[in-house]
Amino acid sequence: MPSSETNLADRSGHLIETHKGYDPRIVSFYFLLAALFVTLIAGLAYQQLAKVDEYADAERKQTQRRIFFPGPRGNIEDRHGNLLVGNRARFSVRLLLDQLKPEVRREQIRIRNNFRATGDKDVPTRDQLMQLARVSVVQRHLDLANAILGRTEQVDGKRLRRHFERELLLPYTLLEDLTPADYAKLWERLPVNSPAQVYTFSTREYPYGSAASHTLGYVGATDDVELEDFPGEDLKTFKMTGTMGREGVEKKFDSILQGETGAAIYRVDPAGNRINKPIQQVFPKQGKNIRLSLDIELQMAAEAKMAQNGMAGAAVAIDIATGEVLVLASKPDYDLSKFSPRISSATWQDAVERGALFPRALAGAYQPGSSFKILTTIAGLRSGVLTPDSTANCPGFFVMGRRFSCHDGHAHGDIGLSRAIEKSCNVFFYKFGYDMGPDIIAAEARRFHFDRPTGIELLDETRRMVIPDPEWKRKRHHQGWAGGDTVQMAIGQGFVLVTPLQMACFAASVARDEVWTQPTLLHQADRPRQQTERIGLRPEQRAALINAMEQVTLTGTARILTEGKLLPKIPGLRMAGKTGTAQNQSAKGIINFAWFIGFAPVENPQIAIAIAIEGDTPGEETGGGLYAAPVAHAIFKTWAENKNQPAQRTLQFKTE
Repeated sequence: MPSSETNLADRSGHLIETHKGYDPRIVSFYFLLAALFVTLIAGLAYQQLAKVDEYADAERKQTQRRIFFPGPRGNIEDRHGNLLVGNRARFSVRLLLDQLKPEVRREQIRIRNNFRATGDKDVPTRDQLMQLARVSVVQRHLDLANAILGRTEQVDGKRLRRHFERELLLPYTLLEDLTPADYAKLWERLPVNSPAQVYTFSTREYPYGSAASHTLGYVGATDDVELEDFPGEDLKTFKMTGTMGREGVEKKFDSILQGETGAAIYRVDPAGNRINKPIQQVFPKQGKNIRLSLDIELQMAAEAKMAQNGMAGAAVAIDIATGEVLVLASKPDYDLSKFSPRISSATWQDAVERGALFPRALAGAYQPGSSFKILTTIAGLRSGVLTPDSTANCPGFFVMGRRFSCHDGHAHGDIGLSRAIEKSCNVFFYKFGYDMGPDIIAAEARRFHFDRPTGIELLDETRRMVIPDPEWKRKRHHQGWAGGDTVQMAIGQGFVLVTPLQMACFAASVARDEVWTQPTLLHQADRPRQQTERIGLRPEQRAALINAMEQVTLTGTARILTEGKLLPKIPGLRMAGKTGTAQNQSAKGIINFAWFIGFAPVENPQIAIAIAIEGDTPGEETGGGLYAAPVAHAIFKTWAENKNQPAQRTLQFKTE
């Protein structure tokens, strides 16, 4: 029988041998731990390696900001290089808000402690404390500038909060529109390391005040400041306010005048405050300059004469050879300096009430009156209805259904073509206009492009011009054409509507013996002479017409130009022209318009003119010779005085 020791040994060996075996459940657990560990390692590796670019991009978006700075606009000059629109320095005091962070924090603590010290239980919230601290700190810097300049300006809390929330990276304007003297004081006395600094930027400058205001136009503020191909499209972007053309040349050529935008990318802290210098930067560039065809001396001469008697109307002068516009004036007008950099409601309302925003030279469609008789004469000569020797009897009126008076109510008796133009005899043109009929007159007017816009490089030109005929009247008024319509049309009244610019082009075309003048506002030193279809008059016919137009300025309805009584004589200058008086319906009643069209010198035409002056009293006689011709005289006189001077001349004066 085995002993007890033997049995114990056998049992121990059996137990030891049993524990050396592997439990399947434990093995499975090992594999699970290993799989989890591998997954963890793979996940960490993926997050640290595979997604590193994604995290870097997110970090970049959080810590970088992009800013756009508009470039200054290009200059606008007249044909001789005189600056019509430029840029002037505009001074302001601006505060760099991202430098105020420590100061605002200390102020916030001070305000909170003050509330606690007083035992006030109604302690402001954290956000309220922040706003109070910001206003207090900003006012402190503003008070420093106030003390230097002797001002008492106060911080606008609402505007400051909006700026902090939306444009933290952009400087906050404390004071603006400072004078050069203010600028000098602040530059000298503001601490160099102060967050409040004097800034200089450009705004539009108009050396000649309101001169050519409708032509030049004005600019307005815009946030559409962009720079193509600049990196950081996915970054939060701030834009400094820029400008864009709103009217006139500023609007038409905005893409040329517009400066090239500058840009920068800054690193910011979690609160959005700028850190160090820009990471990347492109500096803004000034826009391209434009040289207009205008001659500012002629422009100012016309405007000064119109303003002398408070006239409303338009004056246009054109270089006959090239079509370049020398004068494009509309009155009343507005002071461009008051329209930049922004327009106050009072300034705008004043311009509206005075009718100063209406560009009469381009958008005013008026009856041309007797100045249209030159067109009727050409139509009659070309059709054979008229000859240089044609005559008519003028008893002072013409009967066509009703009685149509001669222009001055007097009988001219037997009168020929030349004297009919010289004295502006309506009866002569009633008769021969009726003999021609409306279709011949309308066809001739369309040859001279009176039925369409001129296509000048401005956006305000009207399309309301009208050259009527029987078909037009049927479509427009659903009525048949009457004999009275024809006689009215022959003297530039009735349904006929044209613009001052069209009439200036017509005068230039007649002077050049062609049917069309394409006006342009852009100066080109080597621009070729325009050439279009010839009018088609025989030499004796053209001579009769031009001689009659010269007689208008010597002994006729525009003799004020040469007789030397009311206006000084212009030595050596022979002028040809035609006056006119037309009636236009207005809110005030029937208003007379005074016209003058003409050109000079007669022997070598170089400058053509059209003047339209609006009467201000219903029923008042407003004759072309009395009201319009003096404006033409001012232009002719200035042109004659300057014609022998060098082509490049610069004015030494400005208007206020």
